[in-house]
Amino acid sequence: MSGNTFGTLFAVTNFGESHGPAIGCVIDGCPPGMELSEADIQPDLDRRRPGTSRHVTQRQEEDKVEILSGVYEGRTTGTPICLLIRNMDQRSKDYSEIARTFRPGHADYTYLQKYGLRDPRGGGRSSARLTAPMVAAGAVAKKWLAQKYGTVFRGCMQQVGDIAIGFESWEHVANNAFFAPVADVSQLEAYMDSLRKSGDSCGARIRVTASSVPVGLGEPLFDKLDADIAYAMMGINAVKGVEIGAGFDSVTQRGTTHGDSPTPRGFRTNNAGGTLGGISSGQDLEVSIAIKPTSSIISPRETIDVDGKATEVVTKGRHDPCVGIRATPIAEAMLALVVMEHALRHRAQNADVVPPVDPIASSFL
Repeated sequence: MSGNTFGTLFAVTNFGESHGPAIGCVIDGCPPGMELSEADIQPDLDRRRPGTSRHVTQRQEEDKVEILSGVYEGRTTGTPICLLIRNMDQRSKDYSEIARTFRPGHADYTYLQKYGLRDPRGGGRSSARLTAPMVAAGAVAKKWLAQKYGTVFRGCMQQVGDIAIGFESWEHVANNAFFAPVADVSQLEAYMDSLRKSGDSCGARIRVTASSVPVGLGEPLFDKLDADIAYAMMGINAVKGVEIGAGFDSVTQRGTTHGDSPTPRGFRTNNAGGTLGGISSGQDLEVSIAIKPTSSIISPRETIDVDGKATEVVTKGRHDPCVGIRATPIAEAMLALVVMEHALRHRAQNADVVPPVDPIASSFL
């Protein structure tokens, strides 16, 4: 186990470094016969890629995906699909001054202690750039799930720094750089401009959902659907917290209101976040993640060097003042990979089981 593969039946092995020649992944287990091209994957990569606004890193990467294997005459063959994304805009010299120091909040110290050496260029293997291949893999899963079950994945920003963002409509998410579900983002723009000028960073809260999820996905005890969702979300760089459904608000709720009462027309609420006993109920999967402030900032900070001597570090280069701004498509992709894995598990174990018609699972009031 090397920690570079996610999933078992739909296994995604991630490879590459931030400043290497390319990054990518190999998907093993994609069902054969599905029409697939780069055009199915590129839109999600475009949503995640850097340089799309003044509020994110200005590293200019096209993030053009190439399908190297596993597709013949436009259809998946059932063999491993290799997806490649070439790095085009590395500035490794930006990291020459920190090769012997440890940046607070980064994996510099732990990587060196674990492996005895580290790649300081952009964080190397620990860089959030390695989320791009997961977004690509997630796009493949999204297409299969949409065709098989009509499943739709959506995400939005709920909070940036100390600014809470209300929900107006999903339609607004695609119309601003923040993936915010509101029409007016001028307050967010001013906040981010001020933050960048001050040389500091902030965190964010992201909501991601999946609708039209089939009933019955998930396993007893230790392979619960919600447990695997939490595992996947914590695998995203900078994520420090995960909530399913009501999450920590459940602490202040009463049993008379927290339980989602089923009715002939659907569940009244969705405090459980779409799972009961770790198995999907057919309601929307509701997930929220907390993302820490960007660790790479230009403000001087106290640290030590590789010899253990006290020093000061300033992280130069092009960095997001809030990595949460580009996290929405990443969270969507990881949720899609979890649902895909469990859909294949369910199909393998229960192919001969015909579930009864469930009048309450498809919606809630």
